[in-house]
Amino acid sequence: MRSKVYLRQNILAEPLFNQWYAWSYLIPPATAAMYMANSHLKIMRSFVDAPQVHISALKNPAMVGGPFINYDESRKEEIKALMEKTVKEQAGLLKLADSLKRADSMVVGESEGLSMEPLYKRIPDALRGYVELVYDLNNHPSIRLIEGLLYKSPYYSESSQSMALSFIHKDGRPFVFSTPRLESDECVRLKVHFSHQGVDELFKMKRTPQPIDFIKELLTVGPENAELFSSFFGPEAPQPAPRYVGSGVRIRYFGHACVLIESRDVRILIDPLISYKYDNATPRYTYADLPETIDYALITHNHQDHCMFETLLQLRHAVKHFIVPKSNGGGLADPSLKLMLQNIGFDSVREIDEMETLKFEGGEIISLPFLGEHADLAIRSKNAYLVKIGEQSILCAADSNNIDPSLYEHIHDVIGDVDVVFLGMECVGGPLTWLYGPLLVKPISHKLDQSRRFDGSNCEKGIDMVNQLNPKQVYVYAMGQEPWLTYLTTLYYDEESPQIIESNKLVQECRRRGIRSENLFGYKEIYLGS
Repeated sequence: MRSKVYLRQNILAEPLFNQWYAWSYLIPPATAAMYMANSHLKIMRSFVDAPQVHISALKNPAMVGGPFINYDESRKEEIKALMEKTVKEQAGLLKLADSLKRADSMVVGESEGLSMEPLYKRIPDALRGYVELVYDLNNHPSIRLIEGLLYKSPYYSESSQSMALSFIHKDGRPFVFSTPRLESDECVRLKVHFSHQGVDELFKMKRTPQPIDFIKELLTVGPENAELFSSFFGPEAPQPAPRYVGSGVRIRYFGHACVLIESRDVRILIDPLISYKYDNATPRYTYADLPETIDYALITHNHQDHCMFETLLQLRHAVKHFIVPKSNGGGLADPSLKLMLQNIGFDSVREIDEMETLKFEGGEIISLPFLGEHADLAIRSKNAYLVKIGEQSILCAADSNNIDPSLYEHIHDVIGDVDVVFLGMECVGGPLTWLYGPLLVKPISHKLDQSRRFDGSNCEKGIDMVNQLNPKQVYVYAMGQEPWLTYLTTLYYDEESPQIIESNKLVQECRRRGIRSENLFGYKEIYLGS
């Protein structure tokens, strides 16, 4: 028999769209078009015109999350070539972005509450047949995208997708959202789309060995990459993660908003975002610590740090069911997570609406509404999740901003007291344009931008939630402080940061009341009822 090998635990696997790090707004055609036109091309043009501006800006830690390319001037011509290639090969998407802007201006500027039927003939050709023109009950006009049809159109092309593999040896990974991936001697670019069978087979090899020729052939690895690709594999079998067989519930915190809830019968992973395994100074759980099979993977909302394709693609083969919140249906800023995942190869995806219950043997998952964190936009695709196993109940409240405590008063009337609460407390948050800027068809004022933010609860709001739900344990999570998350969050807090001051106050107040409480960092293991 040919010798079999395993995929090493420290192989970084980045999903790419048109050579940019792929996240949830680069999959739906409409949002991908807007980001390409209004973000990617602008960043590349800026770098080509003045690379030194980008180099100087990134010397300031406060600017790391900004629109600056993290290459030196020697890569200028490669960025220029990618920019020209994008304009040529992605002409369809760029035309779609322009059509969305022109159609929105027409509809908003000319609709007066009368029938919009005459306007259909004036919709730009690139967009005709893919939208519906609608009013709300206050006669405010808007455009509804027919998302399912857009995925079947020429605007959705799997050929723009690829995977980049390389070694990762340490924390401090550079920010990924502002820099396209250029060719590198240290990286193998797999020209396969995300739904390709080889993607699942590759990541299965972290636990199940295969001959190297098997995976090379499946992924069409050419001779120019054969040696480096082969070095990503080895004969060493990983240490298997023992299955939890206790009588109660075990909760493991994997960093940021990622929580694994296990009993002897069920395994539930929330907001999957996992560290790779390599020598480091900060203890953590990694992919190697996950169970071989995960029954449910829950996504709370459609932000980069909660819906992380890099992790989801690596776990797809191991997860039985993916649970996502329901979207508004056709809103540009609120694309369907279900359609998104299905179109990149996730088969078992279920939308779950607010206050809907998913039952399993010995327990249930209840989706709960949460407010805030979306700059006051009409984003529906956001759920907190209450997981009940036996007599134990765990609420992962994500980045809930408890703007109106009456919400949790009503929720408590339905669900009763909760044993454990996980709450994000990013109480300042970025401005509206940090995430949604490329989707805006009109510029907004600085005052408006700074007023509407991606903020969660402060201490006062968190305590209001505690008062309503009467938990026995309260944990602050989703703060983006783990050192392996620099590529994602670019957050650097100190003891004077409002987020730290407010979360410390919450923890102290909970402890004063006899509630077990902690600011989570790195990893944590919690046992209930065993």
